[in-house]
Amino acid sequence: MDRLEHMFRLQAQLDEEIRVGHRLPDMSLSDWIQKEVLAIMVELGELLEEVNFKWWKVPRPLDPEAIKGELVDILHFFISMCLKAGIGAEDLYRAYIAKNEENFRRQRGLSSRDGYAPESGGR
Repeated sequence: MDRLEHMFRLQAQLDEEIRVGHRLPDMSLSDWIQKEVLAIMVELGELLEEVNFKWWKVPRPLDPEAIKGELVDILHFFISMCLKAGIGAEDLYRAYIAKNEENFRRQRGLSSRDGYAPESGGR
């Protein structure tokens, strides 16, 4: 089993344990997505706290482990959202690869999308 598939499987197990353990009611996909997005937003705020975004405060040394912890929290909610939306590890991988290829085409001016032509360099 590859690592991404393993993470998806572990997240599915955790989600089920939370659902049963907390006796969560059935919710629509829309409600779940809203909750997962809100959770990710909270975790992003916690990540911002770790990287001294408050320019009005004296910065403290960065804690790489705390940063990693916040990124992992975000990943947990992201994978959970994928699962609830019916997106598996293989689906996500394939969509990522396709989008990554398009992003390279855009940067190289090879995309059919507007706004991605190469810089004219003043010519």
